[in-house]
Amino acid sequence: MPRLWLALLLACCLPFKLNAAPLNTPLFPEMPAPAAAPADPPALVALGRQLFFDTRLSEPRGTSCASCHAPAQAFSGNHGSRIGVALGSRPASLGTRNTPSVLYLRYTPPRFFYQDDDALVPMPFGGFFWDGRANTLAEQAQGPLFNPLEMNNRNPGQLARKLQQAYASEMRAQFGAAIFQRPAQATQAASRALEAFLRSDEMTPFSSRYDDYIRGRIQLNAAEMRGLRLFKDPDKGNCASCHKFNDSSSNPARSMFTDFGYDAAAMPRNRRIAENRNPKYYDLGLCKTAAQLQWPDSSQWCGYFKTPSLRNVAVRESYMHNGVFSTLRDAVAFYATRATNPGDWYKSGIKFDDLPPAYRENVNINSVPYNRREGSTPALSDSDVDDLVAFLQTLTDAAYVKRKIESGNK
Repeated sequence: MPRLWLALLLACCLPFKLNAAPLNTPLFPEMPAPAAAPADPPALVALGRQLFFDTRLSEPRGTSCASCHAPAQAFSGNHGSRIGVALGSRPASLGTRNTPSVLYLRYTPPRFFYQDDDALVPMPFGGFFWDGRANTLAEQAQGPLFNPLEMNNRNPGQLARKLQQAYASEMRAQFGAAIFQRPAQATQAASRALEAFLRSDEMTPFSSRYDDYIRGRIQLNAAEMRGLRLFKDPDKGNCASCHKFNDSSSNPARSMFTDFGYDAAAMPRNRRIAENRNPKYYDLGLCKTAAQLQWPDSSQWCGYFKTPSLRNVAVRESYMHNGVFSTLRDAVAFYATRATNPGDWYKSGIKFDDLPPAYRENVNINSVPYNRREGSTPALSDSDVDDLVAFLQTLTDAAYVKRKIESGNK
């Protein structure tokens, strides 16, 4: 959503100025261009693919990267969990966030701050995970291997032993004969191989109906075209203000359907998550990363989460950072009526109930369609929501079109 409202708040009401980028985060003079195709050796990509699907690398064994990032769900999914967050390698371990797709990650830039023509101060973009805590794809790939709620390796030594047992010759061929002398070096090498696979052409297919449309190969149907217009309309859906794309370019890399930024959209609390049974527990998102990176006044980013790409959104199991919605239509309808009909979403009776009261002022309430009064007419009608869902379904890559989609996503 447009971020001018926050820029004005920062400029007028806060005691510091973000005239330069915070520590360890560069200020870019302009948004980065789409990343070029990497020149990773095919053997390294193949090794990364093997690692991605290997169930021997978790503790206990039995869980791979693909267990949560399942090809059938366009490399998203929650490992058999039905509560919106992923099951880990241990029977009782459940995460606190929905698993995003890892397709198209080679286009995600490292963290940076950018100040556009409308903003008075720089705003954060880039990075990996919902909270931007990883700055590179290799760093992101390494995270789940050691997360106790995911693949649960205790330390680099434990993982390095597994790698040496299964991939000694392949890793020595890629990284040298001494690769296993230091466990940390071996785990970093595995992350580098995973990175090569994740940014390979296999993981950037650009084979959706939308891609064929901008290439001039097909026409979208009437509902899809209405949805496309609503998606772009700044007074209706206004989706494109954050989920950026360029349908006038035949280059699909110009249509990633995200600006790689962050927003405080105030999802309803997912009460199926075990940690959320504790009324004092809150997932604060970007502000934890901001505090670790020593950004000024990190609390202003509490409640902010990464804007995901909408490519292949129609085949995901759950939606939003906390997996609170199980259908795409509900996710779209939430955006349309959060402001006008909050009681439909916040079953606790408290608006923005997944944030502590002190941070609810961070929530985006000024961008369309969030800027309407409670009880007023929503910016989008029910038929508009249906048309937006129809358009979003055109973003599904060809390999996933025939996959079974839950009835609410049809």
